[in-house]
Amino acid sequence: MRPIDTTGGGGYHAFMKGQRKPLSAALAHFAPVWGLFYRNRWGLLAGFASLLVVDGLQLLVPVILKTAVDGLAADTAAKADLLSFALWILAIAGGMAVFRYLWRFFLLGHSRLVERELRSRLYARLQILSPHFYQERSTGDLMARAVNDLNAVRMATGMGLAALTDAFVMGAAAVGFMLAIDPGLTAVALIPAPFVVLASRVYTRRMSRSYERVQARFGSLTERVREAFSGIRVIKAHGREEWASGLVRGQGEGYAAENIQLARTLGMFFPMMSVFTNLGFAIVVWRGGGLAVLDRITTGEFVAFTTYLNLLTWPMMAMGWVTNLIQRGGASMERINAVLTAIPEIADPGPSPGTPEILRGELAVKGLSFSYPGTRDPVLSDVSLTIPQGSFAAVVGPVGSGKSSLVQAFARMVNVPPGTVFVDGADVCALPLPLLRKSVGFVPQEPVVFSDTLAANVIFGRENVDAGTLSQAMAVTRLNEDAEGFDKGVDTLVGERGLTLSGGQRQRLTLARALAGDPPVLILDDALSMVDTRTEKAVIDDLLALRRGRTTVAVTHRVSAMQKADVIFVLTDGRLEDLGTHAELMGRCGAYCRLYERQLLTEENGEGSAA
Repeated sequence: MRPIDTTGGGGYHAFMKGQRKPLSAALAHFAPVWGLFYRNRWGLLAGFASLLVVDGLQLLVPVILKTAVDGLAADTAAKADLLSFALWILAIAGGMAVFRYLWRFFLLGHSRLVERELRSRLYARLQILSPHFYQERSTGDLMARAVNDLNAVRMATGMGLAALTDAFVMGAAAVGFMLAIDPGLTAVALIPAPFVVLASRVYTRRMSRSYERVQARFGSLTERVREAFSGIRVIKAHGREEWASGLVRGQGEGYAAENIQLARTLGMFFPMMSVFTNLGFAIVVWRGGGLAVLDRITTGEFVAFTTYLNLLTWPMMAMGWVTNLIQRGGASMERINAVLTAIPEIADPGPSPGTPEILRGELAVKGLSFSYPGTRDPVLSDVSLTIPQGSFAAVVGPVGSGKSSLVQAFARMVNVPPGTVFVDGADVCALPLPLLRKSVGFVPQEPVVFSDTLAANVIFGRENVDAGTLSQAMAVTRLNEDAEGFDKGVDTLVGERGLTLSGGQRQRLTLARALAGDPPVLILDDALSMVDTRTEKAVIDDLLALRRGRTTVAVTHRVSAMQKADVIFVLTDGRLEDLGTHAELMGRCGAYCRLYERQLLTEENGEGSAA
């Protein structure tokens, strides 16, 4: 199991550690999604137009209030006039509701389109990246990019754009109307504004840090609970319930503590904003009230001025919040770009003229030497061999001899040098990856089972697998016998990662999955190591009968499989030490003979068998 990623906050976690960048640099990271802005330009224009209409309607309300108050002060406003003013305000409120819905639909909807497109790109890129990429990164880190970072980008491209536009337009317009009423009063009223912007920036940054810590704690708590549930049988078997409960309790207490800290920050933020904004109102009441008494401004203008000042509160608070939001989105976009621009070590050359639709299954290796990235010692050294089409080949050798690396090379699961591995005489580095992976079925030793039904795991989303093919694959692997004991047969849910199945059942399920695809080449990388000897012998017999005429390669330690092989390749320390049939190799009394006798002794003692 990989370590749990406790950063939770993705790119913003690094951003909060001091790696802040100018706003222009943050915006530059959004370059990969500018094309989406152009494609959705009409929706964006409709959204911004609706937002401007809402702002314009909001700015009309103080004008109506000014007229009404001045009419009342001068005793010239009739009942009909007041009713007209009230109806106008109601009409404006209705218009604001309609256009507020429209801008949220278009602008926030646009951010969802950006999120959807980025998620699709990210997943598509992750599908083609090499195994080495995943070895260098934890699952938690990739999940943070796919969830938290995408959410940060969505907020920046949706609410961030809307709030930035709204704050700029509303702030500029409100100040303009205030200046039109009285420039001096405006200058005095705006004294608290810089403090509001600064405090907003500081506190939104602090709140964002708290939100990230809460998310990180929640992720850790979720993972701890998931582990406790998935490992409940092991916990009970060892009597470690109290210990497991203590781990969950500790994560829960940490999660609660982070939420309390966030509540403290929120509890300080809004009262402080209220103090600064009310300070502005206090100044206006003191200064503006005196101007109204001296008739330098009318009572209606005084009321309108205070209303515009109230409208200015949101833009002052928003500027710090929006800047923080965009910088956070930029940091997250930078992390997403790191995946989108990652170059796969195993590149797909694509189809070329004369490329067949399916391969036959003749395998060859010529002078293959191979090392994994970051290591100096070769896993395989100058290996050369040929496996004729339709034969059953076994690859044997001690642990660490390079068996798995060799068979993975045929499916190009490792990045082998060009001109070293061939299928049907064609270099695997020149074959399209979809063709190669469709033609070479690979069954690993560690089975991967999905949280679905038994049948769905075998069919694996392939449309060409009918009921007959499913039944045949399950019969060969003896899964049909197991399915008969389940309440719902092949429609039984196997649980998360096949939790309800034994290790041997999971291995046979993954073998049935490969058989259902009927590949010309089938590679078994110690794929029946958890199956008991009797069942394995029956499965191998039926498998070879079913695949007569097709190529099968097995990495194995089992005596029964070795004896049935047409050719056996013996690896030692990454080198091909010997090859031949079982009888030929036993006659030489070499490394294979010693390995065979050791495995025979193990089987006779009943070791290594599984359910």
